[in-house]
Amino acid sequence: MGRGDLSDREWARLEPYLPKNTGRGGRWTCHRKVINGILFRQRTGIPWRDLPTRFGKWKTCHDRHRRWSADGTWERVLQAVQADADAEGRIDWSMVSVDSTSCRAHQHAAGAHRRPARIPGRQRRPAHHRTDEAIGRSRGGPTTKIHLASDGGCRPLAVLVTPGQWGDAPQMIPVLDRIRVPRLAGGHPRTRPDHVCGDKAYSSRRNRRYLRRRQIRHTIPERRDQRANRQRRGSHGGRPTGFGRARYARRNEVERTVNALKGFRAVATRYDKRAYVFQGTVTLAAIRLWLR
Repeated sequence: MGRGDLSDREWARLEPYLPKNTGRGGRWTCHRKVINGILFRQRTGIPWRDLPTRFGKWKTCHDRHRRWSADGTWERVLQAVQADADAEGRIDWSMVSVDSTSCRAHQHAAGAHRRPARIPGRQRRPAHHRTDEAIGRSRGGPTTKIHLASDGGCRPLAVLVTPGQWGDAPQMIPVLDRIRVPRLAGGHPRTRPDHVCGDKAYSSRRNRRYLRRRQIRHTIPERRDQRANRQRRGSHGGRPTGFGRARYARRNEVERTVNALKGFRAVATRYDKRAYVFQGTVTLAAIRLWLR
């Protein structure tokens, strides 16, 4: 086992949720060796063609990662691993924090064709295909933003990629809606945390109304301009928003989760042309954190 490869314990937790051989065409190459190759590229950020030969053909690793990013396999595996953790009581639902981070897009990530990419063995358009490919323009160049929700144990519950210039507040609801942890004992998946924490970038009437409707307590500081506008309106401005400094101090948990995700060089710098492939790269990094 090489440095950074899946251990026997991690592989035993991951193997049951991977796709099985369908019997049509050639048989799958050993999933463990291929996933170790994908993780090696993800950890080091090297080009696919430079993968060491101990992982087999580089194109096998590339195509399988691309296929599983397109058909939602990585998303299903993440939910299955989270379901195991929830059944063992390892998910801290008492505080879920939301935040975002910008990733510089490498020059090789730009220039994707506008038409949908063809996935090996698939003819229809990938589920996560975006026409903008989640690359935005800024002063520093092309960037991609990762929005995530993290539990109290500093592990991602949901991730979402958007162009770098998109704001944080409009993406809070889509990120929270992506939290979906199945229950092994049966019943509806858990989608609602006990408490949500975010910085003032997420302060908006729409977000607060959404959290109140779902009966989710929240700690989000009010922006200065919003406070001044409320006070100027007097009694028509409504009551001040509640804010607990002790709970807000736990916002460092999502920042530590961001640091853990960016420990993977292929996440800290985007090398993937397609948005759905980069979404799969970030999702696989989240799976790796849950397996630790």
